[in-house]
Amino acid sequence: MGRHDHCFGFEADFVGDLRCIPMAVRRKLDLVGVKLKLSHWGDLSDQERQRLLAWPDDPDALAELDHWLGQRTAGMAAGAAGRLEPACGAPWQQGEAPPEVLLTSCQQLGLRLPANTWGELDELQRFALVKLSHPGHEHRNLPRAFAEFGLLA
Repeated sequence: MGRHDHCFGFEADFVGDLRCIPMAVRRKLDLVGVKLKLSHWGDLSDQERQRLLAWPDDPDALAELDHWLGQRTAGMAAGAAGRLEPACGAPWQQGEAPPEVLLTSCQQLGLRLPANTWGELDELQRFALVKLSHPGHEHRNLPRAFAEFGLLA
């Protein structure tokens, strides 16, 4: 089952109207190395946001996405979307062991990641957990994600 266009329950507060960038879109942006600001996202039409959510994540489709975003953001007030190193071997792309940043956040919130569950999560779930655990990120959704992914003991 492809999850490239999946929105999580914990995102329901803000993905109904797609005013924030859903995790599935953020993952695709990371894969192509595009830094899309919230102002860029806000300048896209509802149809374009839906299109980005539905955009497949196979290599050819991601190359098209990269090209489309470059062209689409070039004329925006915020300027063209920035470039990042495309994700390759990122912590969320590796199923062996959960990254330190996630374990630290779990410790702070009193959450415990059950043994051997990291590798059983799909890449989008791992991506979400890593993004939700970054310092400076609002951690309110990390416990929600844990509950949604069946990780609460």
